Amino acid sequence: QVQVVESGGGSVQAGGSLRLSCAASGSTFSVSKMGWFRQAPGKQREFVAAIRLSGGSTYYADSVKGRFTISRDNAKNTVYLQMNSLKPEDTAVYYCAASYVASGSYGYWGQGTQVTVSS
Repeated sequence: QVQVVESGGGSVQAGGSLRLSCAASGSTFSVSKMGWFRQAPGKQREFVAAIRLSGGSTYYADSVKGRFTISRDNAKNTVYLQMNSLKPEDTAVYYCAASYVASGSYGYWGQGTQVTVSS
């Protein structure tokens, strides 16, 4: 099993930046990919970004491409989401997730961290 814990959320004005962290523990040697998802009030959960831990390939939703950057520190079992040029529509609870396979679903989820962007 893998446990993931997000941190770094907060409130920021539009145009500002935040960096989210996701620390993984447990059977981290089995984790193939990790990703970030978000759920805005009254909205469905949506994919934000993902990274393969072995090769570092990254993937982004079109809505955040060019503004957000996902990265990893394998030595620390930590994944980051650097969020720049934040917009009010980025306001959501952000969740980190881990998967044992690169092409499979995410089986391990964090508790979420709130990101609020004000205009």
